[in-house]
Amino acid sequence: MTVFKTSMRNFFAHKGRMALSAVAVLLSVAFVCGTLVFTDTMNTTFDKLFAATSSDVTVSPKAAKGADEVSQTGKPESLPASAVATVEKADGVKSAEGAVSSMSVTVVDADNENVGATSGAPTIAGNWTRNDLRSMEITSGHAPRGPTEVMVDADTADKHHLAIGDELRTIAVTGDLTAKISGIASFTVTNPGAAIVFLDTATAQRALLGDTGRFTHINVTAADGVSDTRLKEDVAAAIGDGPYKLQTQQEAADANRSDVGSFLDVIKYAMLGFAGIAFLVGIFLIVNTFSMLVAQRTREIGLMRALGSSRKQVNRSVLLEAVLLGIFGSIAGVAAGVGLAVGLMKLMATMGMELSTQDLTVKWTTPAIGLVLGVVVTVLAAYIPARRAGKISPMAALRDAGTPADGRAGWIRAGIGLVLTGGGTAALLVSTQADKAGEGSLFLGLGVVLTLIGFVVIGPLLAGGLVRVLSAVVLRMFGPVGRMAERNALRNPRRTGATGAALMIGLALVACLSVVGSSMVASATEELDKSVGADFIIQSGNGQPIMPQAQAALEKAPDIAYVTEYKWVDVELTDPAGKTDSVGVVAADPTYAQDLRRETVGGELSAAYGKDAMSVGDTYATKHGVEVGDTMSVVFPGGKTARLTVAAITSDDTSVDKGAMYTNISTAERYVPADKMPKNMIMFAAAEDGKEKQAYAALKDSLAAYPQYTVQDQTDFKQQLKDQIGQLLNIVYGLLALAIIVAVLGVVNTLALSVVERTREIGLLRAIGLSRRQLRRMIRLESVVIALFGALLGLGLGMGWGTAAQKLLALEGLGVLEIPWPTILTVFVASAFVGLFAALIPAFRAGRMNVLNAIATE
Repeated sequence: MTVFKTSMRNFFAHKGRMALSAVAVLLSVAFVCGTLVFTDTMNTTFDKLFAATSSDVTVSPKAAKGADEVSQTGKPESLPASAVATVEKADGVKSAEGAVSSMSVTVVDADNENVGATSGAPTIAGNWTRNDLRSMEITSGHAPRGPTEVMVDADTADKHHLAIGDELRTIAVTGDLTAKISGIASFTVTNPGAAIVFLDTATAQRALLGDTGRFTHINVTAADGVSDTRLKEDVAAAIGDGPYKLQTQQEAADANRSDVGSFLDVIKYAMLGFAGIAFLVGIFLIVNTFSMLVAQRTREIGLMRALGSSRKQVNRSVLLEAVLLGIFGSIAGVAAGVGLAVGLMKLMATMGMELSTQDLTVKWTTPAIGLVLGVVVTVLAAYIPARRAGKISPMAALRDAGTPADGRAGWIRAGIGLVLTGGGTAALLVSTQADKAGEGSLFLGLGVVLTLIGFVVIGPLLAGGLVRVLSAVVLRMFGPVGRMAERNALRNPRRTGATGAALMIGLALVACLSVVGSSMVASATEELDKSVGADFIIQSGNGQPIMPQAQAALEKAPDIAYVTEYKWVDVELTDPAGKTDSVGVVAADPTYAQDLRRETVGGELSAAYGKDAMSVGDTYATKHGVEVGDTMSVVFPGGKTARLTVAAITSDDTSVDKGAMYTNISTAERYVPADKMPKNMIMFAAAEDGKEKQAYAALKDSLAAYPQYTVQDQTDFKQQLKDQIGQLLNIVYGLLALAIIVAVLGVVNTLALSVVERTREIGLLRAIGLSRRQLRRMIRLESVVIALFGALLGLGLGMGWGTAAQKLLALEGLGVLEIPWPTILTVFVASAFVGLFAALIPAFRAGRMNVLNAIATE
């Protein structure tokens, strides 16, 4: 009980000093709990949606795509309308209703603006059925009654300011359909962001399937007292399970959830990864805090030991303080995490993904994980300072406060750090010599971990040299004040090293990702310049196939030398040895050989576009023992088998179409039925000589009626690639900002405790003539040099990681290393401002000290 009382008294006596460490715990726990609440809420939203939209039993074609897939043919798989009557006669069936649903559509308003979701959610068109009443209700107007009427969901209507009577055009593979809004339906569950339009049944069949005698699925409702499982068995007995897939409501919901589950998992684990980084940085802050508190209480702890306290009691006292810090920080972090989740939901709403706070899901495991994680991490971080406190002898009560041993890193520590750093460097070098990216990535990961730990361990050793160099450049111009700031930073290399290490981690990741991102852009740009010969690239931004009417418009554009079709066909390919694989073959016009210049290691690529010919990549050829002249058995969609001769083997030393196999589009058309032939996912065009500008404008004009497609020249395409990578890096930088914020708190805390530790010294300096302005400047300069020290370590380490990572990317065809010096220099300079910001409060408090009280401080 005495130990507990002592711990409580010390904790609240130093509550101001603990506050920043508690904030570090709070932020880290908040990120973990916020991520869990956010992803659990998304799961709940989708679970409710899928459960509400699934009938008791759903009958669909076996070949039907998943909920998140767009049909390559532009038409979803369908079943005959006669199957509805067969199902309806089955035992246990109350009702059966044919339904039509397609995601291969684009809907535009009267101003030709796409009214689809901007968040990546699909645009879905279909017929209005009784099953839709499970999740929606008509809140205005009425359901469509003919080909001139359409109904839209309320969320889409609100976002795009649509009202009854407005005109919408639905663009599908079978043609365009223009109709006026007759009604608006609202979701009774949360719609995550999909845009929904409804047609009457006959119109939906004709416009989306091209046949009034077919449906995409059948919604089956069970009779009273019949379970979904029993209903599924009865329907299977009536219709057979040959070409059909039968799912209960739970099975359909689970299948739909698995389609979006991978996306949610990526978000969850990525955010948890950044939370882990923040925790790692927080550990340095907590270690520093308790190390300085122990050092400042040396005399106090010595007196406790002189009065009879054992080493274990002193040790437990410090650890109990850490437990209290972890508990308070974690409880606040759990609450902040819920707020963070709500904030993320609001942010997603601005991007088009609607998540209702009514679905906010806080499982009991979330606060439990946050509390346990926060306390365990805090206690582990405080363990070393606690052991150090337990070793203080009673004789320390007779000495001045402080632990002189903290002023220099031990030789053993330096040796271990050098070994770890050397081992990590060796692993990074080995990764750059790897022949396969998979093998090299293991050494890369090992090298990153070892060098990071090594730099942390030898931080105090590096502080002595680097701080002197930085001080010579930055601080000496400030005269005596600058020299005092330098000596303060060098006074305790272990503390300076730990503080700099906290900032080092975040900036190392920033530098590494900057190098990787810049190298990817530079490599892709070089590859495009070297291999892409097409003047123009035409594609949609959301994976929609190019509709026949849009293709016809393209081909009629003036000043165009030729237009190249590019279709991806899934086939079963059997090599000469009899081994069969499911692969994709690119069916393209022969002009594609000009649009994309591919090097060959055997044969001529132009020959691959001959009759019943194809090419394979050299990776596939080596693995399967394929040579030019061999014959391959190819089973195309629809069941027809072709015997194609390998006329070329292309080099896979590229990042564009790596591993692609090519054949003439006319060859594919001979073996694939017209209704199974995929639509173009992308098209290419070349301008007539000297008419590039006119052709560019003509292509854009030809697609003016189809806003889902973009026409890009090579400059546009490169800029899009750069923007995409830049957006991804900005998201990553935003998440890393949490770790950097925690690191800044570490600098603030270190300076604040350092000011308290040097209270008497500050009083003496003021007494002999140091002004308040000079004192504040000294503390600010000390903070700046510590921040620059951490930045120098982090940026140097990160560039090393990024360089090694680029060598692995070179194995995937991204062979250009580019160091983004403007970004690196900007981050380094910004670190100085971070140091200035971190020193504001400690410098202000130091400047306000009463000189006499400071001198009298023991």
